[in-house]
Amino acid sequence: MKKVLVGGCFDLLHFGHTEFLKTAKSYGNYLVVALESDENVRHMKGATRPIHTQQQRKAMLESLACVDEVMLLPVMKTDAEYAQLVLDVHPQFIAVTEGDPMIDKKRHHANAIGATVVIIPKIHTPSTSQLAKLLDLE
Repeated sequence: MKKVLVGGCFDLLHFGHTEFLKTAKSYGNYLVVALESDENVRHMKGATRPIHTQQQRKAMLESLACVDEVMLLPVMKTDAEYAQLVLDVHPQFIAVTEGDPMIDKKRHHANAIGATVVIIPKIHTPSTSQLAKLLDLE
């Protein structure tokens, strides 16, 4: 089995998310999504986020044919916790979006287990934050 690991918030699923996930899955045959906790999303995105709870976001992701497993992440505050997650999942690929600010750390985690980081070009579509503003949710 070739596992692909992706991580993120995936709050308001949109076209960019689904294309990213389908492309990520194409590198292997088992896609694992590490889903950020509500507290981490609030810390990264602001007090009005997430719009959907971690359980709701999990249910949405699990309804996608390309997603094989959704891991609910606990509150994670250190890079060592993310490194342990990568070690536990032991994917062959870690897929990231072009411009990911954590790319260097993800490359380090991948190198530690012999995995490959694949960079997926960004789809030019409104982001979750932009959609939330358009819908007057933020």
